[in-house]
Amino acid sequence: MALSLFFFLLCASVRIGYAFPPHPDKIILLPGQPQVGFQQFSGYVTVDDKKQRALFYYFVEAETDPASKPLVLWLNGGPGCSSVGVGAFSENGPFRPRGQVLVKNEHSWNKEANMLYLESPVGVGFSYSTNTSSYETVNDEITARDNVVFLQSWFNKFPQYRKNNLFLTGESYAGHYVPQLANLMIELNNKKKLFNLKGVALGNPVLEFATDFNSRAEYFWSHGLISDSTYRMFTSVCNYSRYVSEYYRGGVSPMCSRVMSLVSRETSKFVDKYDVTLDVCMSSVLSQSKIISPQENGEKIDVCIDDETVNYLNRQDVRTALHARLVGVRSWDVCSTILDYQLLDIEIPTISIVGLLVKERIPVLIYRYV
Repeated sequence: MALSLFFFLLCASVRIGYAFPPHPDKIILLPGQPQVGFQQFSGYVTVDDKKQRALFYYFVEAETDPASKPLVLWLNGGPGCSSVGVGAFSENGPFRPRGQVLVKNEHSWNKEANMLYLESPVGVGFSYSTNTSSYETVNDEITARDNVVFLQSWFNKFPQYRKNNLFLTGESYAGHYVPQLANLMIELNNKKKLFNLKGVALGNPVLEFATDFNSRAEYFWSHGLISDSTYRMFTSVCNYSRYVSEYYRGGVSPMCSRVMSLVSRETSKFVDKYDVTLDVCMSSVLSQSKIISPQENGEKIDVCIDDETVNYLNRQDVRTALHARLVGVRSWDVCSTILDYQLLDIEIPTISIVGLLVKERIPVLIYRYV
């Protein structure tokens, strides 16, 4: 009798179109976004109940057949800069802010993969802790541990993606974040299979401090941004790795100060140091005017995208749609103003960890772009 009643109720629920409650982190609609066919989710995963440390994520399903597509975790660097603001809304996410609306990014990675953007460590973007001591002396080890706890809990929220191929990706200081996270995942997998890790991709990563940082002088000189004499000083008197090392230790020598002043004066604030073929955003330099730089293929690059993103993510209606909140800060910013990261970790090479990943037969792609 009870079984018959259950079957009757099940059939009745199907006939009247009963649907299970939507995922609590599902984004109904971002303000100003165009209509799309894929789902979006965002919210928090607590990585420390005692100190209420929570990491914020933004998840975008693949445009087609997400169940069969890989899951890609994206991390921006800094350390202390936002994967949501930079990666998702400025680089490879589905939308980019333009004024009061969002426009589609035709080169979004979610055309091929399910994209998971994580604001890490705690204190970055919308990620927060109710205990401000959590922002003090954060280092690579703490970040890797929090990120692996995040992933374990995130899969509890989205168990349907647990068996999908997982790729770890990122840029800049993610050259520290990603290899150390991958290495920790492998260690855990040796005890119990938890992650279906299939590969790593790193764009312009910091892997070996002196080598990576000292390429700046060659880049500036080869693009005509500094003179021959300044190039010689930038390579022999005080190279960039020495300057950064002194700066992070709180005492820049007079010699390095003079060299860096000369480099800054010659490169000027009117040149984008990361892509010298672009204009700079005049709203950040001089006024509220805006420049869209043309590309050879006819597309346009919004060089004010950082300003656009800051404005968009600081709107209350946007934060509400994202299920995000500000804790301990007055506004969202691209890079954290409250995080005290152990910056000298940057001097510890991670290239050896990349070698260990390759030995474990984890494919690693390292790519450079300007």
